[in-house]
Formats: sequence, C-alpha cells, structure tokens
Amino acid sequence: MAEQQNQGQAQAQEDLSQLLMVRREKLKQLKEAGKDPFQITKYEITVHSADVKEDYAGWEGKEVSIAGRMMSKRVMGKASFCNVQDLKGNIQSYVARDSIGEESYKEFKKLDIGDLIGLTGTVFTTKTGEISIHATSVTLLSKSLQILPEKYHGLTNTDMRYRQRYTDLIMNEDVKKTFVMRSKIISCIRRYLDEQGFLEVETPMLVSNAGGAAARPFETHYNALDEDVKLRISLELYLKRLIVGGMERVYEIGRVFRNEGLDARHNPEFTLMELYQAYTDYYGMMDLTENMFRHVAMEVCGTTTIPYAEVEIDLGKPFERLTMIDAIKKYTGIDFEEIKTTEEAKKLADDKGVHYEARHVRGDIINLFFEEFVEEHLIQPTFIMDHPVEVSPLTKRKPDKPELVERFELFIYAREMCNAYSELNDPIDQRERFKAQEAALAAGDEEANTTDEDFMNALEIGMPPTGGIGYGIDRLVMLLTNSPAIRDVLLFPTMKTLGGKDQ
Repeated sequence: MAEQQNQGQAQAQEDLSQLLMVRREKLKQLKEAGKDPFQITKYEITVHSADVKEDYAGWEGKEVSIAGRMMSKRVMGKASFCNVQDLKGNIQSYVARDSIGEESYKEFKKLDIGDLIGLTGTVFTTKTGEISIHATSVTLLSKSLQILPEKYHGLTNTDMRYRQRYTDLIMNEDVKKTFVMRSKIISCIRRYLDEQGFLEVETPMLVSNAGGAAARPFETHYNALDEDVKLRISLELYLKRLIVGGMERVYEIGRVFRNEGLDARHNPEFTLMELYQAYTDYYGMMDLTENMFRHVAMEVCGTTTIPYAEVEIDLGKPFERLTMIDAIKKYTGIDFEEIKTTEEAKKLADDKGVHYEARHVRGDIINLFFEEFVEEHLIQPTFIMDHPVEVSPLTKRKPDKPELVERFELFIYAREMCNAYSELNDPIDQRERFKAQEAALAAGDEEANTTDEDFMNALEIGMPPTGGIGYGIDRLVMLLTNSPAIRDVLLFPTMKTLGGKDQ
C-alpha cells in the first residue's frame, strides 16, 4: 500500500512538472512572437467587478475595462466564457472570435487559469440572468508560471495558507474580506481619535531600554553606534514623554515585538495602539474605550451586536464594571478583602491548587486567582478595575487603597482587549516601583522592567494627571471579523522557517 502511495505521489509530481513546463513554453513562444506580457507597463481600468454588479442599470450596454486574474475558462468552439477576479469580486466575460478577432481568439484559448488579463467590452446579461461583459479585446498582462490550487477545494492547508498568503487571498474570498475589514477598522479608529483632538505620532522601534510592559524583548545591534539595542515591547514611555512636553492628546498605531510563544492569541510581532490624554484618569479611558468600540462596530459592521464563535457580543449596552477583587468574589465566593497577608494568600492558593512563585506576595496571588478562576467567565464586555500595585508598575495608586492602582483591563470573550491606567506621575513613587521591578528581575522574572533614567528625568520635569490605554488591534480585528486565531488577521504571521528558508 505504501509503495502504491509513493508511486502515485511520484506520478502526480511528474504530471505537475509537465504542466509547469507547458506554461514556460507558452511564455517562450509569446516572447519569440514579440508579445512578452512582462513588457506591458499599465492597463487603464474603468470599473471593478462589484461596481458593475451593484449598479447594473447604470452600466448596462456601456463599455468597461476591468483587470484581474482569470479563475476559470470554458472554451466552446467559436465562443468562450471566462471568469475574472479583481479586488472587489469576480465577473463573467463572454469572449467570441467574431468580437475580438481570429488571431486574438487563438491567443485567448492558450491562456491559463491564473493568468492576469485586461478585458474591455460591453455590459450585458446572459440568457441565464448572469451579469457579464461581452469582450471586444483581451490583453495578457502577466503570465502565471505556477498552478493555483484546485478551484472547488481552494487552499485549505492552514500552514500553507499562512506561508503563502498571496495564494490564500486569491483562492479564499472570505480571507480577502477579512483584511479589507482590518484596513477599514484601523482607518475608522484613526478618524475617531482625530475627531477627539488626538494627534497621531511616531516613536522609536529600536530602544536602549524596552519598558512599558511585562515582556521579554528581542535584541539586536546598531553597527553605526556599536551598541546593543532592543526592539520595543510597548509604546508607553515615549508617548508619556510627549505628554510631559505639552502634547495633551497623542496616539500611535505601530508594531511592537515580544519574544514569547505563539498561540491563537499571541504573535511575537503585533499591532498595538496606545493613546494618552492629559488631565483625565482611567474612568475617562473607560468612557473613551466603550464609545470607540461601539462606534467602530457600527461604522464597520453596521451593528453593535457582533457574532463571535458560538455567542453574540453586545457592544451596544453599557459595559459591566467590576473591581478585580469583586470579580473574584462574584465567580468564586472568595473575598480577598478578608485575606490581609501574603501568608494567608499563599495558604489559600495552596488549598485551591493555584501555582505561585516564592517571590510572589498577596497582590500577585490576587492576580493569579483572577486569571485562574475569573477570565473564562468574562464573555460580554467587562471592565476589570483596581488591580494590585505589584502587577502594575506604571500606574497611579488609589488614594483610599494604596495597595491597589487605578487600572482596568477590558475583557471580551474571555480575552484581554486593552489595558489602561491613571498614569503614575509621581517620580519618587515611580523610581521605587522600578527598583521593585529590578528586584523581581534579579529573582528570575524575565519580563520585569528596568529603570529608564531618561523617562525618570521627564517625570521629574513634571507630567500632568494623565489617562493612558493600550489596545491590541489584532484582537479587535479578530472580534469584528469573527476570526478564531490571531494568524487569521495577520497578513504575514510569524512562522518557523522551512528548510532554511520560507517555502
């Protein structure tokens, strides 16, 4: 059986090689005839396929020019049909010898599936009611030397889809729609923030101190400066420098890099948006977030009720707001207000099977209980507020409960969607927090921050009360496009190299 399978695979490979040779031979013949398609530099497009279909009454009988990839061809003697796929969809074309000329028709019949063509003709409807273009000319714009996956099964191998996104976009219409939607979401966010008076800015990607988040950075080297540097893990510390400089509302949408694992929600490089607003706090950030999510959903999806996986997410009603301690009490019955010491917290963790490290204190264990027992329940939009100070090194303390900070995370479908603070602007407190982070780093926490002296200098110059927030753009796109994994919303997700190079 194995031998037969190997023989079949060898025969299939031989057949494929023969088909590829035929395509190259066709290209050779075209070049010899002075009709090299790669010498064509432009083609005037007057309309896209979807525009014709959506306004047939306006286009009927008119001449149009479209361009795209030929996805099917049906030759019937003196007349043929083909289907052309462009940016917005696809449309059928009727290609007849009498309309394009005998020589052009012979050339058309030699075209292969996957070739890029320009097509001019008049819009009409066939006897079966399909909106089509009656071609008067067909121009080969680029010769495809590879063979597309079989049409009806498409490109279904997930690994290959991610590695060859260009083929995935050709063969899977829903994939293209997802990435068109992604572009619209980011544009909508920009418009919303611009209208709120925010300025879009750009900050360094290569930094000497990668701070602002709990993550391991990638490291590289500046040849010109002969210095080791890191790829940023956050946008925070530079944006807050701009708040110090008097730019009261700033945001940045950019790539950040974290040297961590890959799973359905994480990719080592991803798109983060952070914004900072002077003279407000984390409640102001809650209001902005809720309003922005609702606005983007309505603008891009046309509704605030978003289907995701097996549920419907309601972005239209007010988002629930719970403190972390109240959330733990709601879903476990455990009240950490009554757990006063680290020893009590560790005993409770032992009783409940929650793993912790020797360096952890009461605040760390509160956070671990939340992650273990609460996150999975947060399906509808929920703000989780007032985190322990130990897990929030850049956040202002609550005046009435200094062991907690003015911080929230928004959870939807059990996933963290954003992280926000009333920003710590006390330079003395901030330096102590950095010292605590460095102690954690020395104790083995590879994701701890180190002191950024230039940022400390900025804080000592003086930063106003400020609200700040970071949004994972990829997770928002996942939500609004009903995509199960982060790789489904990244055009080129991180993949392990095959055989020394991507294939």
